[in-house]
Amino acid sequence: MRLLAVTACPVGIAHTYMAAENLQKAADDMGVDMKVETQGSIGAENELTEKDIEEADGIIIASDKDISKERFAGKKLLVVGVQEGIRNPEQLIKRVQSDDVPVYQSELKSAEQVKKERKDKENPIYRHLMNGVSYMIPFIVVGGLLIAISLAIGGEQTPGGIVIPEDSFWKQIENIGNASFSFMVPILAGFIAVSIADRPGLVPGMIGGYIANTGSFYGSEAGAGFIGGILAGFLAGYVVLAIKKIKVPQAVQPVMPIIFIPIIASLVVGVLFITVIGAPVASIFASLTTWLEGMQGASSIVLALILGAMIAVDMGGPFNKVAFLFGSAMIAEGNYEIMGPIAVAICIPPLGMGLATFLNKRKYQPAEKETGKASFTMGLFGITEGAIPFAAQDPLRVIPSIMVGSITGSVIAMLGNVGDRVAHGGPIVAVLGAVDNVLMFFIAAIIGTIVTAVMINLLKKDVMPASAAATSEGVEVTANETDGMTYASEQTNEDQQADEADQEPMEDNVVINKLTDILNRDLMTMNVSGSTKEEVVDEFVQMLDANHCIASTETVKQAIFDREKESTTGLGMNIAIPHAKSAAVKKPAVVFGISQDGIDWQSLDGSRAKLIFMIVIPEEKEGNDHLKILQMLSRKLMDDSFREQLLNAETKEEAYKLLDMIQ
Repeated sequence: MRLLAVTACPVGIAHTYMAAENLQKAADDMGVDMKVETQGSIGAENELTEKDIEEADGIIIASDKDISKERFAGKKLLVVGVQEGIRNPEQLIKRVQSDDVPVYQSELKSAEQVKKERKDKENPIYRHLMNGVSYMIPFIVVGGLLIAISLAIGGEQTPGGIVIPEDSFWKQIENIGNASFSFMVPILAGFIAVSIADRPGLVPGMIGGYIANTGSFYGSEAGAGFIGGILAGFLAGYVVLAIKKIKVPQAVQPVMPIIFIPIIASLVVGVLFITVIGAPVASIFASLTTWLEGMQGASSIVLALILGAMIAVDMGGPFNKVAFLFGSAMIAEGNYEIMGPIAVAICIPPLGMGLATFLNKRKYQPAEKETGKASFTMGLFGITEGAIPFAAQDPLRVIPSIMVGSITGSVIAMLGNVGDRVAHGGPIVAVLGAVDNVLMFFIAAIIGTIVTAVMINLLKKDVMPASAAATSEGVEVTANETDGMTYASEQTNEDQQADEADQEPMEDNVVINKLTDILNRDLMTMNVSGSTKEEVVDEFVQMLDANHCIASTETVKQAIFDREKESTTGLGMNIAIPHAKSAAVKKPAVVFGISQDGIDWQSLDGSRAKLIFMIVIPEEKEGNDHLKILQMLSRKLMDDSFREQLLNAETKEEAYKLLDMIQ
């Protein structure tokens, strides 16, 4: 039996992952195949696909917030609170296994209707084309890189350029690269046909693509290239669809997909290309190639401008892919000076945004600075998508900046006769020897990168620290629950302002991969002295203050209690995880303590909190690292044996070794 589940809670994220962990564990113990989607503060994880839902025998929603049910139309659906998922996972699974759970009937649209509408909204021509392109690109990349490596290592300079000796080992490497290139058009055509007509379209599509790329079939010196391959793929796909609609005797039906459909479709596509389509398309493609090769002056600049803009505008989306496909096709025709500007434009968005975060740190949050480092690295390897996080957050400033930078680099590369023999971009292709006129490649890339970085920093405003918004009018605390943590801001009196003015600067670059990244032995106690929630919070806050983690004890305590007002952080099973975000926190930290008698934390299951974790995060800290820690902590604490070991730990060293496993 295959079951699905969705868990979520309105505040925090601990209950979300505790319910998910218990449901998964119960399903494993009962021999039930289960997949659980969590809708926590860091977004949906382990998302249920349409195929998952279609194959499921039932669904459990354990949530205290509204979850859309439309996608589960026609399936047995059990909806309960998140606490039920934590406490009674076995009973929930048994209920779904029985006939006690009704089938959900959507009041709006069925799952099939939703699926159909999604497909209807997609452009089928583009979808089929991109399917072929996605399978074609690895062949181009492998072939191009092998050729580039063979030229860089085994090539010899001659008056006619770099040549690899015929008897050299590197000549064989070049031949392997050429072999990979030769698959480009057949693969493109074959998988366009597969997208249209499923597997029966593969053989006629690939045969049609091969014929399209081999001019000798229809008396042409040049083949029809990638344009012919695209036509062959669509022709093969729709011919196969037409044949599949023909009614045949039942005895013949089993062999139709493997014998009759491929043979008939291959003949139809092959004959049409040889007699009707091939020569005219080859002539058009040859004319296009000649025109591009002959572009000089203003016309080549216009082309470079268009290609640079298309590469940057959607960073890996449809426009980017169309420009990339165009450049790749020109490589196959021996025209490398189209891919050269594209290769430069590809790397400029991530390099430019990475450089921008280095040049002016006042304009970026700490998490953006970390993203900038990753973005710069991705740019070195020609991954345009590295700029997407910045564009998603601030599209009106970022997209124009990266477009102008890519256009600048592309135009300089075109004027500098930069060529690229590999369907890829970034400095990596230059290092591997795939680029003609390497000096101009780097000049174009550097100038484009600087243009992007300077433009975005001129457009963006400084990120003001939270303390700059403080006024001297009394004390007023507000709390907003965001991402499961409380963002507490405080307008302080003059004495508190003076204290905060002397505070140490926040440590911006704390990278949180596991619990012990923000927990040390000085922030642990094996015997909590407080006997009430208020006393424990005060005790833990004093430990934070002694370790220079916070600037104001009162502010942090207020933030913790504001969070408790939203809902208790007593999770049950003798666990409490109070947490908050505050401007008075200087660096992320966790305090851990054990109370042998337990503390009344208003846990929903009535148990007293014996394992207590307090998590505090600076208000300016961006990103989801702290939420991941809360998620991992919640899940690990669902392990009965782990909780037992932690409760029985006698020394800080024993407890620390156990907590170091949470990652």
